[in-house]
Amino acid sequence: MKQDNFPLKDKKLSKVAFSHVGCEKNLVDTEHMQGLLDREGYIVDSNIDDANVVVVNTCSFIETAREESIRKILEYTSKGKEVIVAGCMAQHFKEELLKEIPEIKGLVGTGDYHKINQVIDGVEKGEIVNEVSKIPQFIADEGIPRFAEKNRFVAYLRIAEGCDYNCAFCIIPKLRGPQRSRTIESIVVEAKNLAKQGIQEIILISQITTNYGQDIYGKPSLAKLLDELSKVSVPWIRIHYAYPTGLTDEVIRAFKDSKNIVPYFDLPLQHSHPDVLKSMNRPWQASLNESILCKIRKEIPLAVLRTSLIVGFPGEKQEHFQHLLDFLNRHQFDHVGVFIFSPEEGTKAFQLPNRVSAKVAEARKDNIISIQQGISQKKNKSYVGLILKVLVEKSSDNTELIGRSYHFAPEIDGNVILSVDHNLERNNLIGKFVEAKVYGADEYDLYGEVMQIL
Repeated sequence: MKQDNFPLKDKKLSKVAFSHVGCEKNLVDTEHMQGLLDREGYIVDSNIDDANVVVVNTCSFIETAREESIRKILEYTSKGKEVIVAGCMAQHFKEELLKEIPEIKGLVGTGDYHKINQVIDGVEKGEIVNEVSKIPQFIADEGIPRFAEKNRFVAYLRIAEGCDYNCAFCIIPKLRGPQRSRTIESIVVEAKNLAKQGIQEIILISQITTNYGQDIYGKPSLAKLLDELSKVSVPWIRIHYAYPTGLTDEVIRAFKDSKNIVPYFDLPLQHSHPDVLKSMNRPWQASLNESILCKIRKEIPLAVLRTSLIVGFPGEKQEHFQHLLDFLNRHQFDHVGVFIFSPEEGTKAFQLPNRVSAKVAEARKDNIISIQQGISQKKNKSYVGLILKVLVEKSSDNTELIGRSYHFAPEIDGNVILSVDHNLERNNLIGKFVEAKVYGADEYDLYGEVMQIL
């Protein structure tokens, strides 16, 4: 899919391909850069081997992401490509990158992706281009084109960028700048455009989605936004990055009252123990964890709960970790992501004493994964015998289809693996909703049979 509201210019000489690392917010930046280049007349090629310019949109959140980003940069420079580095690593290490990897031809900061045409123009002229603003300020609206793959049925819709929180472990505020929200009107227009393009599921994203609107409306305005989006003809709207501070009665009511906002709560809690949360500079959260989880379960019994956790944070004692295990067992989350603390220079946690050894942190991560696998398998088995609404997304190499019920977010959770009656044409089901009867489950996926097309 691509925006068709803009006149195309004459095709440029460069063929530009993109290599993407990192989160869905980074993916949206990539799609905007592709859209802008396409509008300007560049050939945006999906095959990196055929391109002479490669834009590597990088992640710098943790060390492993940086390593992957560097690997890609070195791979493409070694192949003789004109490499432009965009995203969080460009923002984080603009001086170091140009010094350590002189083959890099250009840099594009996290608030500068709308300047990608100027960067490519400069590189074509033989210049080394550095477009990295000191403090990112830009956020794209519905007027900036997006270029996306065909036959895609899910789209991320960024409602805000940046973060005003200062969690001790997180470098994101320095990489993405302060929070800047889009207007409700702008977001609704883009949602309607996505609906016209055949998108079946929209996922709202920002750094802290429940803080949406604080900067432009003077107070968090997610409930009002959800009320407006509930009128858009998209079957599913999902919310990611919902911090507990913003899950007010009004927001929970918006979930309950809407027919298209799925009851899926992505809550990045990080830990449960008050001492660890205080060290993380999240002291407000300890008293909220229990109350908000109980409130969601009471108000929306069919709610799906996901969280992400950090183990091995400096000063995390065994008693703190046991508190976290008890918390997991008590609240029985549907899905859990767990990460080992990564010391990031420039964050408060980088200087904290009492580091947890890598061996202990790894063991704690494995412990949580093992416990959660048992919980998730029990949760999934509770769906056996039920008929679920499933969005069919693709076919496998054999006779099965792969889709998701609302219980699973794309990429991070499981799937519903579907068998199909021989009287139904498999390819005709892709991109459609079906009713499926679940006959099996494991710790990650459900297995079902297509009953009918919705």
